Amino acid sequence: MKINKIQLNCHRDISFGNELGADPAFIFFRSPVVYRQNGAEYTTSRSSAVILSGGYKHDFSPVKGDTLRYDLIGFKTAAADRQYISSMNLPLDIPVELEDDYVISNTLRSMKSQSMRRGKRFGEFMELSMRIIFIVLSEMTASHVQLPEEKIPKYAELKLLRESVYEEPMNSWSVDDMCEDMQISRTYFHRLYQRAFGVTFRQDVIESRLIHAADLLKNTDLSVTAISEICGYDSESYFMRQFKTHKGCTPSEYRRRIKAQEE
Repeated sequence: MKINKIQLNCHRDISFGNELGADPAFIFFRSPVVYRQNGAEYTTSRSSAVILSGGYKHDFSPVKGDTLRYDLIGFKTAAADRQYISSMNLPLDIPVELEDDYVISNTLRSMKSQSMRRGKRFGEFMELSMRIIFIVLSEMTASHVQLPEEKIPKYAELKLLRESVYEEPMNSWSVDDMCEDMQISRTYFHRLYQRAFGVTFRQDVIESRLIHAADLLKNTDLSVTAISEICGYDSESYFMRQFKTHKGCTPSEYRRRIKAQEE
C-alpha cells in the first residue's frame, strides 16, 4: 500500500467529492456530514469515517449552518491490500459513524508527523498505520454493519469466481459465460463485482496474471515469451507493457533485480 496524499484539518463550507479521482481514499469526518448517493441522502450525527474504493462520484456536504471538518488519506493498493480490506468486511463508499474516534484521530496525526520526516521505514510505518485504522473501523462496525453476502446480490458466486481467478490466472475468462451462469447482464455483473471487492473484474484478472508471472520469473528459468503464454497473454509485447506499467520495470529487469537481491 502506497500513501500518496495526507491532508489534515481540512475545512469546507460547500460540497465536494467528485474531484477525489480514481484512487482509493480514507476520509475521517470530524463533524457531521451529509452524503448523497444514487438519489438518497444520509446525514451523520457525529464523527464518521469512509473508505472510498475509487472511481466513483461522491457528494459530501456540511450540515446546514456548519463547516465540514475532515482529514483525508489518499492511497494506492496492490492485490494483497485489496484482499485484506475485503477480508475485514469493511463497508465501502458509505460513511460509518464512530462511537470513539480517539485511535483513528491520533493515528492520522502520527502519519502526518512521519510524512514530514520520511525515514527509511516510512512506507512500512504508513502501511501499518492504515491497517490499524482498518482494524479499528472493522471492530466498530462489526456489530451493526451487514456483511457483504447480506447486502450484495450474488456475493457467494462472485467470491468463488474471484478465488478462481487468483488460483487459475492463466484461464481465458469469458464475462459472457459467467453472466450466463449467473443469469445477469454484463453491466450488472461489473457493477456487483466492483461493489463487492472495490476493484473491477479486469483489474483482478490482470493482477492475478502479473503475480503469477512474477513468481515464474523468480523461481524458473522460463523465457519471457513462455511466461507470457503461460499467464494467458496472446501478445508478448502487450504482456511486457502491462508488466512494466504495474511493476515499474520490464520482466527481464525484474528477474535481474530478484537475482541480485538473492546474491
